Amino acid sequence: MNPDLVICADTVHTLAGAAPVQAVAISGGTIVATGSRDDVRDWRGARTEVVDLGDAVLTPGLTDGHMHPIMGLQLTADVDLSTARSLDEVHARLSAAAARRPEDAWVQAWGLDPNIFGGRPVTNAPIEAAVGGRPAFVRLFDAHSALATDRALAIAGVTGPRRFAQRSTVVCDDAGRPTGLLLEAAAMDLVQDHVPLDPVPVRAAQLRDLLQDMASTGLTGGHVMDLLGDSQAVVAAAEDLGELPVRLRFAPWCVPGADADGIAELVDLQRRGGRRWAVGAVKFMIDGTIDNGTAWLEQPDALGESTESFWPEPAEYTAAVRALAAHGIPTATHAIGDAAVRHVLDALEGLPRTSRGPHRIEHIETLPTELVGRFLRQGVVASMQPTHCTHFTRADHTDNWSARLGRERADRAWRCRDLRDAGVPLVLGSDWPVAPFDPRHVLADAQLRRPAGEPDVAPVQPTQGLTPRMALEGYTSAAAWAAGEVDVAGRIAVGARADLTAFAVDPLTTPGDELADAPVVMTVVDGAVVHRSVLVDR
Repeated sequence: MNPDLVICADTVHTLAGAAPVQAVAISGGTIVATGSRDDVRDWRGARTEVVDLGDAVLTPGLTDGHMHPIMGLQLTADVDLSTARSLDEVHARLSAAAARRPEDAWVQAWGLDPNIFGGRPVTNAPIEAAVGGRPAFVRLFDAHSALATDRALAIAGVTGPRRFAQRSTVVCDDAGRPTGLLLEAAAMDLVQDHVPLDPVPVRAAQLRDLLQDMASTGLTGGHVMDLLGDSQAVVAAAEDLGELPVRLRFAPWCVPGADADGIAELVDLQRRGGRRWAVGAVKFMIDGTIDNGTAWLEQPDALGESTESFWPEPAEYTAAVRALAAHGIPTATHAIGDAAVRHVLDALEGLPRTSRGPHRIEHIETLPTELVGRFLRQGVVASMQPTHCTHFTRADHTDNWSARLGRERADRAWRCRDLRDAGVPLVLGSDWPVAPFDPRHVLADAQLRRPAGEPDVAPVQPTQGLTPRMALEGYTSAAAWAAGEVDVAGRIAVGARADLTAFAVDPLTTPGDELADAPVVMTVVDGAVVHRSVLVDR
């Protein structure tokens, strides 16, 4: 046989329903045999590398079902506010950053939690006080809103309200003056387009470093829910530097106003790709976020907001989805509110699974019971991010998200278990940089319904916690199904791609708090070891 690589481990979770396995043979990036350690001597050739991981546990490679690695390079530039828990902390971090740079230099920040405003209006006043008249652009944690200082607004020529083809807002006071708050992409882009951006070669190197960090946590792949700006150039330049440590599948955006030419361009993009990256779907947004009041709910939130679709004419969204489906292209739609999810299901009604995979809905934050069964009946994949629940909401409903929704709708939050129990394919992911990318923490939080390592925090809707196997499937077999790759990914079997993750502990038996911090001893992508944390026998 003479394989390139043989990996042995005491425990191998194949997720393929096969007989017990302790050895996996790999050749040309494909699994060519599975068996026992005794089989290795018959497989081994003169050039075969044999790695024995001892009591480590081997699983199919983990795939993040929703991430933004290239866009995230800009979204996470400069000052990290994701751990700031008060406006005083925000002031201290921003003022320290401003003090280190010239008066005209931009200050960027990310991860700002609106909860720290304590129910007061979210405006740029605290940012202005911290940066001393400099241009500043501060992204809130959901990446659907930002605060710009007056200087930044002036540079961008933003002096009052604007009209957009999509549902976006330059928030203004009663006198028509911008408050600094920009809601949704079109409004944010007015200022973001003026923010300095690193050249393509710099971001290509940053992307490789980021993907290497991801590989060290066990990730072998990611479903990238954008392909904005010069992202193609960045990922291609990164691959010119060497093989990508993580396999990437992109879904470029279809936004309101897309005409026939726009649809044709999205169809043409599906043929783009490299050795470990490819375009494989199209991403839509039918609403925004609950925290911003830009979601689409069947009844207004507590502030009378979240009543409209991101697409001013929802029928145009439906037409665009169906046009792409007619070309055999699967779609992934961001739908957070109950009205949004219902509309997407209506739009997908009667559409068969495409030749490249099923249609899917992203986020699904508040879900009426009568819609659960429609996912299964229509063959729609649910793609969810457990850490959005565990990091940004509270069991007592005192957070901004829950307060806006009210108890009844907050009590039907992130119904991962209900969807999974109904037989719906459930893909898990991080939505990095909205939440950390480490899959061990997502796997743990999906089970615990609270942040891993914080046992004193009350779980949010604990009955929605997944079993360990359900959580692992969300990163492996379900991710493969969602990408139309069930024949070649998400399992350890002959003929499958050799994308593998090896844990120091068993993810199916280890308590979540322990799993979250357990080492990943090896990550393999396309038959190549991209991460190795300890010396192992060969």
